[in-house]
Parts: sequence; C-alpha cells; structure tokens
Amino acid sequence: MSDLLERLRGRGWRMTPQRRVVAEVLAGEHVHLTADEVLARAAARLPEIARATVYNTLGELVALGEVAEVAIDGRAKRYDPNAHRPHQHLVCSGCAAVRDVRPDGDPLADLPAAERFGFTVLEVEVTYRGLCADCA
Repeated sequence: MSDLLERLRGRGWRMTPQRRVVAEVLAGEHVHLTADEVLARAAARLPEIARATVYNTLGELVALGEVAEVAIDGRAKRYDPNAHRPHQHLVCSGCAAVRDVRPDGDPLADLPAAERFGFTVLEVEVTYRGLCADCA
C-alpha cells in the first residue's frame, strides 16, 4: 500500500472506489501530475469516474494537507503527494518534468537576518531549473 493511502486510512478518510483510484494514481516518489493527468490515469483504471469527482478529491486532499499543490511558471497546477517530506523541486525548462530533491543544508539558514526585514519566515520554497537528460 502506498504511503498516501496509509496516511489517508490512518485519518479515517472514507475510501470510496473513486477516492481510492485517485490516491493510487498519486502514489509514488516523484509524482507531480496535473488534474487532467490524474483524471486520465484514474479513468484508465475506473472508466466511470467523473471529472468533478477527481477535481473534488484533489481539493479534499489538498485541504487535508495530504497532497500539495505545486504551481510552476504559471502552468497548470500539479499535485505532489510528498507533502509530509521536506523537499524542493527540480524542473526541466524544456519538457516541464518535475523531480523531488533534498539538498543538504537549510535554505532558511542561507537567508541572513539582515535580509529578513523583520519577517518571521514560515516557509521556504526553492525551485531548481535546468534541462533534463532528454532535453539537454
């Protein structure tokens, strides 16, 4: 069983066949699918699944904090099931492939106190950009 499915079961989330297939589609380490990609993969497994069901389920998963919405360069939002593991993203500027990366160090520590302008920093987002092996 995937980590996402285990977390959802642990929360007592009602697991309908439709919700289960959406969660199964999102299972994996480097998954960053758009809602339409989730719909296409879910429909391949469960042809009767409705677009609204997929979109509503994604919204619920985001609201629960079990899946993160990732917006990259104004493109369609992507859904990342690794919401509980601190990581950054590596994005291909050619094909828009996204990979999770866990660089050494603390990105917050790289921001000197003088550059925080009195802010209490709650979150740091770093996106690495480049070309994947196929696009290079």
